[in-house]
Amino acid sequence: MAEKEAVVSIGDNLQAAVFFGSGDENFKHLKELCQAELHARGGDVFIKGREEDVNRALDIVNALLDIVEGEGQLKLSDINYVAGLVQQGHKAKHQDITGSVILNSARGKPIKAKTLGQKRYIQAILRDDVVFGIGPAGTGKTYLAVVMAVRALKSREVERIILVRPAVEAGEKLGFLPGDFIEKVNPYLRPLYDGLFDILGVDVTQRYLDKNVIEVAPLAYMRGRTLNDAFIILDEAQNTTPQQMKMFLTRLGFGSKAVITGDITQVDLPREEYSGLIEIQKILSSVKGVSFEYLTKEDVIRHPLVQKIIDAYESFEAGQSTRD
Repeated sequence: MAEKEAVVSIGDNLQAAVFFGSGDENFKHLKELCQAELHARGGDVFIKGREEDVNRALDIVNALLDIVEGEGQLKLSDINYVAGLVQQGHKAKHQDITGSVILNSARGKPIKAKTLGQKRYIQAILRDDVVFGIGPAGTGKTYLAVVMAVRALKSREVERIILVRPAVEAGEKLGFLPGDFIEKVNPYLRPLYDGLFDILGVDVTQRYLDKNVIEVAPLAYMRGRTLNDAFIILDEAQNTTPQQMKMFLTRLGFGSKAVITGDITQVDLPREEYSGLIEIQKILSSVKGVSFEYLTKEDVIRHPLVQKIIDAYESFEAGQSTRD
C-alpha cells in the first residue's frame, strides 16, 4: 500500500494546549492508539505511514479537535472512544454524538451525552414511557436517568421523581447494619443521592426530599401503589426477581415514565433466584412503547482503566465458560 504524509495545524494556542494535554499526556496516548507515526512541532501534528493508517489517524485527530472546540477540554476517555469509533468505520462528529445540552448541573456545567450509545439512550427516554438501560458500570445509565428525571420535573412533565433500588446485599448482610429498615438500605440508595446532589445541589435536593417531590425508596415499598405523573427509576434492576420486576412495572400510572437500569453481568441474587432483568428482555421485547437500550464497554466514561478491567473480566469469564 502507498505511503502517505499529512499535517494538521492547530492555529489556536489554547486549543493546542488542550489537545496535547498536560505534559503531552493526550498526544502520547493518541500515538499509542494510532498505526501511523505521529509527531508534533509547535501546533502542527505530522502524520506518516500507510495511506489507510494515515487516513484513520487524520479522522481521529480532526474528531478530537472537534471535541476540543466544542467542549474546551479533552480526556483520555474521549481519545479512547473516538479512536474506537474510527476503527469501526464511523466518522461521527462531536455534535452528532453529544447533541444539545440536556440540563446544567448545580455548578452550571452543561450535561450532554458523551457517546453514541448514551445519545440513543436519552432519545429512547424522550420517546418511550418504559426504557431499559442495560450495560456495565461507568456507562452513565443511572446518572443520565436521574438527569432526564430532573429535566422532566423542571419542565413540569411530571410532578415528582421516585428513585427505587432493590435492597440486595453484594455479599454483605443487612441484618448486621445498625438502625431500622430504611437506615439499613440507605447505603444502597447512595448512588441515587449522589446523582441528585450533582444535578440539583444538596440544598435543593433536601428541600425536594422534605416536600416528597423526590422520593428515594427500597423496591419493597412500591407494592400496592399506583404512581401517577411521576418519573420512576429502578436502579440495579439485575437484582430484582421476576416477581419483583412484574410488581414494579405494574405500578406505572397515568402520565408516568419509568427507566429501569442494570448490569446483567453483576447479579447479586442468591443462586436459586433468576434475575427479573434478564427475563424481562424476552417478555417485553416486542411491546410498543417499551425500549431496550444496550450500553457497552465503549460507552464507559470513567477512568480509562475501567474499560480495560471490563475487557479483562470478559476474557477471563470466556475462558472459564470454555473450560466448563
